[in-house]
Amino acid sequence: MDIHVDHRTEYTYSEPNKHSIQYIRLTPTSGPGQQVREWTIDAPAELTAWQDGFGNIVHTLVMAEDHDTMSLQVNGIVSTANMDGILPYDGSIEGAGFLIQPTALTKPSEAVRDLVLATKGARPAASLDFLHDLLREITDRVTYIPGETDVDTTAAQALEAGRGVCQDHAHIFAACARLAGLPARYVSGYLCATEDGDQQQASHAWAEALVPDLGWVAFDPANGVSPHEGYLRVAVGRDYADTAPVRGLRTGPGEERMAVRVAVLDAAIVQQ
Repeated sequence: MDIHVDHRTEYTYSEPNKHSIQYIRLTPTSGPGQQVREWTIDAPAELTAWQDGFGNIVHTLVMAEDHDTMSLQVNGIVSTANMDGILPYDGSIEGAGFLIQPTALTKPSEAVRDLVLATKGARPAASLDFLHDLLREITDRVTYIPGETDVDTTAAQALEAGRGVCQDHAHIFAACARLAGLPARYVSGYLCATEDGDQQQASHAWAEALVPDLGWVAFDPANGVSPHEGYLRVAVGRDYADTAPVRGLRTGPGEERMAVRVAVLDAAIVQQ
């Protein structure tokens, strides 16, 4: 399927900023299951492109003059194919061993340990049955409620509260998979809207576990499914901090406000 993305982010400041530097991870790469056909980022200053250690495309934006707004607009089309939630991996489990280590956002708690033990039972951690059961358990235990968490909420906090958003679901899944001994990574991207064209308020997130002799297997606990051709991958990392769409520093005394509008649609609908 061809997915059309229109993602707009606007920052406004109560007092002018003197200097801003932003790292933008909003550009997908072509690979198994997706091919980028068109992609542009409109920004208020020149962008410098580079690639981080995870292979993500990053753009650096520097604004060295006073400014009280900053706007970014992403527009593009990506062709996707159904991979049954599986991406090939030609490396070794040991080579991805650093993705077993917890991060500040995925540090396990007793509740996370109990969830793994209750789900895993006597099965091996690499069992797909275990991972699918883990998906369902997280979906059932953590209700999707926007506004209850933020980018600093940990997996343990969201699990204890029993509510959160896709970011929290992905962090919990990664924390559990890692605790069970499987490398796991956080994926940021987009989920195509239904045919009625409902707009999303943000980008999407899910998780992947590395299963021996199979590859990276994707799971979306926020929706209780394995990702399909309606999912568009943008960046991967250990957690949200590695994949944040826009992250940076600014110099200025004022308060910052952000407004985001995301429309992700089947390109056939957009062209009608």
